[in-house]
Amino acid sequence: MNETAPAGECWAITDHAAGNQRQALALAERLGMPVRHLVLSPRAPWSWFSPHFVLGGRLALPRAQRDIFAPPWPDVAIGCGRSAALLTRMLRKLASGHCHAVQILDPRITPTHWDTVITPRHDPLSGTNVLQPLGSLNPIDDAWLEDGREAWPTLGKLPSPRVGVLIGGPRSGIRIDADYARHLVARLLARQHAEGGSLLILASRRTPDAVMEVLRAAVRDVPGLFWSGADDSSNPYPGVLGWADRLVVTPDSVNMLSEACSVGCTVQTLVSLPLPGKLARFHQSLRETGLLHDLDSHSPVRQTPFRETEAIAAEVRRRMLAV
Repeated sequence: MNETAPAGECWAITDHAAGNQRQALALAERLGMPVRHLVLSPRAPWSWFSPHFVLGGRLALPRAQRDIFAPPWPDVAIGCGRSAALLTRMLRKLASGHCHAVQILDPRITPTHWDTVITPRHDPLSGTNVLQPLGSLNPIDDAWLEDGREAWPTLGKLPSPRVGVLIGGPRSGIRIDADYARHLVARLLARQHAEGGSLLILASRRTPDAVMEVLRAAVRDVPGLFWSGADDSSNPYPGVLGWADRLVVTPDSVNMLSEACSVGCTVQTLVSLPLPGKLARFHQSLRETGLLHDLDSHSPVRQTPFRETEAIAAEVRRRMLAV
């Protein structure tokens, strides 16, 4: 355990969203405390107005979840997502001020309801208790990447350069569809034909089937890996990041781009249409710091890994110990 870790237990509180769980657990595990992960779902009407409506306290949860969300209260609670924001806000009162309440992502109300709020720099939120990393928190460091290589040694035998391709999905203002997939794979194949190597393509839960069909057909004869879901095998994501010489990431996901930039290889993207405001600002920040490049650019093979989670964890520890 970290010598500067606060005493007591840490709760990581999330819904079922994988991205929320990843951020909350990444930070919790860096605090050096025993971690308990609570997956909780407030019921209506609390779920409709979270985190504004706090009357009723623990009654916001179904009875079975109330048995989990119960004393003894933790010394620190880390929530990620709107549902968790209701519960981390409640904990400050329920624990009579003895629980340091941390909320990841903009809670959409004043941050003074929490001890610490962590929100990406591209969100317009400020305050003395607000920490603003450039990207999203994640668990990626040298040990994590080494574990990925050890778990997937066969990927290291694929021809270099090994290009990891992380495919997200459509969101408001962004089209990730079959047409986008055709443009993407045409550029990937042109470069692969010119320099050799392999393509390691991974879908996410949000990737449309039509996108995967286009990609699967196009790379059928190309060395590499194609993973479209659990039916293919266990998720090789840690192995792909561990072995990748270059990463290509669709532009839709702050989490995927942040994790790719934590690896230390060149990260590229294909933007086919103007991005929505907040996401555009995030992309611009990555480009200005030399972390993100256009798909067709020939950037340096390696770059300094961009890792913010440990620094954020150190600041949270400092604030807890200062009380």
